[in-house]
Amino acid sequence: MCMTCGCSDTETITLTDPATGKAITLSKAEHDRAHALGIAHDHGHTHDRDAFRGHGHDHPDDHAHDHVHEHAHGPVPAGAAIGGQAKGHTRTMALEEEVLAKNRLLAERNRGWLAGRGVVALNLMSSPGAGKTTLLERTIRDLKEELQIHVIEGDQATVNDAARIRATGCKVIQINTGTGCHLDAEMLARGLRELDPPFGSVVMIENVGNLVCPALFDLGEQAKVVILSVTEGEDKPIKYPHMFKASELMVINKIDLLPYLQFDIERCIAFAREVNPAIRVLRVSAQTGEGMDAWYGWLRSQRHERPHAGVA
Repeated sequence: MCMTCGCSDTETITLTDPATGKAITLSKAEHDRAHALGIAHDHGHTHDRDAFRGHGHDHPDDHAHDHVHEHAHGPVPAGAAIGGQAKGHTRTMALEEEVLAKNRLLAERNRGWLAGRGVVALNLMSSPGAGKTTLLERTIRDLKEELQIHVIEGDQATVNDAARIRATGCKVIQINTGTGCHLDAEMLARGLRELDPPFGSVVMIENVGNLVCPALFDLGEQAKVVILSVTEGEDKPIKYPHMFKASELMVINKIDLLPYLQFDIERCIAFAREVNPAIRVLRVSAQTGEGMDAWYGWLRSQRHERPHAGVA
C-alpha cells in the first residue's frame, strides 16, 4: 500500500516486454518476500474479543478489520496501550518512515547498479496528459544517432505508451502498477533487469501520471524531471510543491498552445522557484520541436556526471 494516498501497489504489478510479449505478474510472491525480509506491511486479520482484552479499545464482538502492524501476529501484550490506543494504531507514521527507508536502500542499490554500467537514469514525472510520451518519442528519434536511449514505462494499465516508444526503434519495458500510483525502487530494479540497458546508455523512466506520490520515492535515478503542460494551469507548482521541490528540472511543454490559452508562463516559473529556487526551467513544444534543442543540451550535460553514458 502507498502510505501517502493509500492505494494498493503490490498485488497486480505486471512487467511486459512489448517486443516479445513476455509478461511477468508480481503478486503473492512479493507479499511473501516482505514477510521473509521482515518488512512492515498491512493487511486484514481477525480479532477474538477474549484474546485481545487490554488491546487499548473495546471490541464489541469477534470480528475482522484492517490493521497496520509489524509482521508478528498474536495478542497484544498487557500494558501495550499508549494514550488509550494500542501500539498497532500508532504505528502508521513509523511504518511510512520504514517503507520510505526500505525504498531508499533499494534506490541506493539501483544507483550502484546503474553507476557500474555507466548508465544515466532520468525519472520523468507529470500529471496525466502533460506530454511525456510525445516528448520521449521526439527525443529518441532526434538523438538516435547520438544517444542510446532505453525506456521504462509506468502506467496503471495498458501497454499503449510502450507500443508508441517501441515504434521509434527503442527498447522498452512496460510496468503496470494496477491500482498503484507510482513506481518504486523495487519495481525499477525489476524493470532494469528485464530492460538490461547496455553500458553507457540512457534510461528514461516515464513514471505513472501523478503529481503527488512519485516525488516521494527515490528510484536511484540521476535526476528527477517534472513536465508541466500549459493546459494545466500555472499554479500547479504551489498546489503540488513536493513534486517541484524534488525536481531538478521543470519542462514546460505544449508552448505552441499558448496563443489559445490563458496561461501566465512567467507566473508559473515564479511559483516553481518559490518552492524550489534552484529549479531549472525549459520551455518546449514536443509537437513542433520549439525549444527542444535546450532539452537536448540538458540531456547531454547529464553525461558529465557519468562520462561513459550516452556513447552510441
